[in-house]
Amino acid sequence: MKVLLLNGSSNLKGCTYTALEEIAKTLQEEGIDIEIFQIGAEPLRDCIGCGGCRKGNGCVFRDDCVNEFVEKAKEADGFVFGTPVYYAHPSGRVMSFLDRAFYSSGSAAFAFKPGASVAVARRGGTTASFDAMNKYFGICQMPVAGSTYWNHVHGAVPGEACQDEEGMQTMRNLARNLAWMMKCFAAGKAAGVELPQTEREYKTNFIR
Repeated sequence: MKVLLLNGSSNLKGCTYTALEEIAKTLQEEGIDIEIFQIGAEPLRDCIGCGGCRKGNGCVFRDDCVNEFVEKAKEADGFVFGTPVYYAHPSGRVMSFLDRAFYSSGSAAFAFKPGASVAVARRGGTTASFDAMNKYFGICQMPVAGSTYWNHVHGAVPGEACQDEEGMQTMRNLARNLAWMMKCFAAGKAAGVELPQTEREYKTNFIR
């Protein structure tokens, strides 16, 4: 089993990465393979709703790493999405990235796989960011792993996140809960428990 962790910060080794690394280490202790995927600092387009991805070839924009992430997501069994908090919401980069990843994959890469989000800030805005990130799971039939507090870590510069002892504890408990969920799902699959039936016949527009 493997968890794909997304670092939604342009800072490759900053506080968001530190939080994800704590999760990754605990997952490995639980026997789960991990990969931390870096969005990086290169320009990243927003979704423009062109519908080109419906042809089945992924997002039409191929000058960044969204399609690469989706291909990795197809092979993953669980996810953690991490974001820094700048102005009381997730970074624009990670939201644009996830909009395109989920829209272009048609949920095939993510459905029925457990996920969790993590927000990292100097001080405030983490709760609003956490709520926004969790909406991706709800629209894509993804069970959400929780922890012993909201998945927040505090720190302004690299090295400070490690000093948030409760935040780091929350990350470790989140990792253990996520590993437990994945193992339960694997046991259910081995026992012959089928995935739930999904209806997609109806699509009602508000304006007709």
